[in-house]
Amino acid sequence: MRKTHFIAFLSLLTLFGALTGCSGKKVAPVSERIAKVWTASKVDANKVTIYTKGGSANVRNYASFKLDLSQPPTVKYTEFDGNTFVGKYSVPSDSRLVLTDLTPSPTGDNGTIEFTINSIDDSNLSLSRTTPSQKTGSTTNDYTLTNP
Repeated sequence: MRKTHFIAFLSLLTLFGALTGCSGKKVAPVSERIAKVWTASKVDANKVTIYTKGGSANVRNYASFKLDLSQPPTVKYTEFDGNTFVGKYSVPSDSRLVLTDLTPSPTGDNGTIEFTINSIDDSNLSLSRTTPSQKTGSTTNDYTLTNP
């Protein structure tokens, strides 16, 4: 009878582990999941939507915007106007993305741009720029990016 109880106990433990997500599969760190090419699907300036991919009433066209983080630690950052900057990037925490040594230096940024990482999954990345962009009229921008 004890053997039956033991087998039943092990079965319950296995079932409990499966139901609570104890599968042993770990989620890759943000620094690995972010290492892709990202394009803009939505951009907000000062909390107002100014671009939606495929939209007809866009204030500014972000179709050229690209954040290429696919070859760490190198970044290729292409702004909405098509200007491309190359430098390095780091993810000092799960909520920060820092672009450094950008050349040529983007307007008013001294070669460094920092973002707050709001969320990330396999195909979506939400970023908020931590300082206003002079190029966009000193707006603080929020980006919803996708990995096509």
